[in-house]
Parts: sequence; C-alpha cells; structure tokens
Amino acid sequence: MRVLHVEGGRHLYGGAFQVLHLIRGLHARGHENLLACPRDCDLGAAAAPCAEVHGLPMHGDADLLLVPRLRRLIRAGTPDLIHLHSRIGADVMGGIAGRLAGVPVVHTRRVDNPEAAWLVRLKYRLHDRVIAISQEIGRVLTAGGLPADKLRVVRSAVDWQRYARPGDRAAAAQRLGIPADGPWIAVVAQLIERKGHRFLLRALPTLGAAYPNLRVIFFGQGPLAADLAQEAQTLGVAGQVTLAGFRADLEQLLPCVDLLVHPALMEGLGVALLQAASAGVPIVASRAGGIPEAVRDGENGVLVPPGDPAALGAAVAALLANPERRRALGAAGQALMAREFSIDAMVEGNLAVYRELLDESEPRAAGWPWS
Repeated sequence: MRVLHVEGGRHLYGGAFQVLHLIRGLHARGHENLLACPRDCDLGAAAAPCAEVHGLPMHGDADLLLVPRLRRLIRAGTPDLIHLHSRIGADVMGGIAGRLAGVPVVHTRRVDNPEAAWLVRLKYRLHDRVIAISQEIGRVLTAGGLPADKLRVVRSAVDWQRYARPGDRAAAAQRLGIPADGPWIAVVAQLIERKGHRFLLRALPTLGAAYPNLRVIFFGQGPLAADLAQEAQTLGVAGQVTLAGFRADLEQLLPCVDLLVHPALMEGLGVALLQAASAGVPIVASRAGGIPEAVRDGENGVLVPPGDPAALGAAVAALLANPERRRALGAAGQALMAREFSIDAMVEGNLAVYRELLDESEPRAAGWPWS
C-alpha cells in the first residue's frame, strides 16, 4: 500500500508525533509512505528514514495554491490513498486535491471544537472516511451532521515504554535550573488560552502556602508566555513557576515529576496525558473533551470541572498529601497505556480504515468535489 500523508504543522507537537508514529509503523509493516509537509519542518526530518518527504509551501487555511501543488504530487507519486492529518489548510485543500485526482481520502480529526452544520455538510464531502482520535470527538462530529457511516475512531497512541523508566531527579533539576527538593507539578501544553494554565496559577497561592518549596513547571511554548509570567508575578507566585519552553527530552523529565496537571477547557484527547501516564505520573485534569478517555477518574488520575481553580487546587492538594495514592494512580496509568494506547493498536486501527476503504467495490470518480 502506498499512502500520501499531508501534515501542515511545523513542529513535533502531539498531532505531528502521531503522524510520525504512524509512518514508522506502516514502514515496519512493508507499506510505502509519502509525506507532504512544510519545508524544513521537524516532522519531515524525523520521518525521512521511513518516508519519501516532499517539503511544500503551506500557508494555512486560505492557501488555494496548495491544491495544484498536491495534485502534482499525487500525479507523480501515485498513492493508493491520501491521509490528511491536520487542519492548517490540509483538511480542505488536500481533500479537494484528492477528490479532483480520484484518489480516496481519509482525514484525521484531532480537536473537539464544534463546527457549523453548513461547514460540516460541505467540508466532509471531501473525505471518504473521517477518523476521530477519541469517542468525544466522534460525538461532536456526528452531532454536527457528519454521517455516521463515514466516522471511525482510532485513538492516539504513545510509545509508553519510552517514558516508563526511572527518572534522575538531580539531573533533571540541573537541566531545568530548579531545586531538586519539594514537589514538582508539570503542565505539558502549548501556551494558549484553551489549555487553561491560568486556572492552576490562580490555585497556586493556596497551594504554595501549604507547600513553600512547590515548583510548577510549564513545558511548552506559545503566545501566552509573557502573559502567564506576568500573572504569576501579580499573584505573588513567580518564584514557584518555571516556564521551561518546548523540550525534546520529556521522556527523561516526566518520570521525575510528582504530578501532571492538565486544566484544559477543550481537548481532543491529550498526548501529554498519555506520556505522563506512561511515566507513572498521576494526573489531575479537567473533565473536558476526550480527556476522560485518557484519564480515568479514580484509576490513573482525578477529574475536576473545567475552569474551576478551587476544585483544581483541592484535587492537587489531596494528592500532594497522599504519596501512596499517587503511586497507585501512577502504576494504574502505566497499565492503562500498555493495554489501550499502544502504537501497534493505533497503526492497526488506521490500517483497518485504509483496507476497508480500498476494498470498496466502486472506485471514486475524479471530479469537482461538490458536483
């Protein structure tokens, strides 16, 4: 099987990492991968040993010229099907290119925000199958009007064994430039509004009073970095907050963390949750989007109402006070990841969708997508 993957993101964040896992898994099973991605992006470099990488200009949702670029690539590469992995123009422009070329198109949806019914009706006519990475995203899609026979659910995956290693706290403290003592709380997310960093900051004055050597580490980058630093200063907790930026060594840092907090308002599933659970780290997270599929309340973490600093702080305080419960939740999280979120399961799930689509008796005719 020859698959053209289209991914518009430049950095190896959660979604792009899933594409990399899939490409590697397909390659290991003897399938051929082509990858269309932005020029000189991190994913292209990482996928090069397993895919024929084509760096293209990709300028976002309004980049109409992406359609002819992809059509040329489709003609030259002759894929059996096209898998669109992101928005940033890939979902629509890639769908149009595939439709015009008469090649089956699969689109993976990773976010849980609702779309207008008219947009759902138009946009998803471009795709033969839509893969949701969580049951909650699937629910949002069908509620918006996506035909149920187009929808499949294949959860995101994590290389859980990569994170399930003992951590070196002293080495991690040196890398991060923070004291090794005291509890460490991590948030692993882009610094954007919907990830909810502010709610943890607002709970921190009370937590910090109880645990003066508490350290909160924000892993990630984004437009809110300066605002979050200013809010921490205003709240008087700047000395307990570290903005660590994007890190490529999370598999060495996460096992050293006492607790992962994910106070997001919206979330498709949350790759950082899978990584933390794999590292044996207990989790406090919002009951939002697909999060309850990755964080089972009482099994590998605690769920709280989204946007509620008081509830968030109380859940964090309860776990900080109970090391034995933290250990139990962490061990259960590792077991959950090995059982339900393995890379093999994700690759086989996508392959099942590909085979189902290619086995259909009537090939799709090339033509204008809304004819």
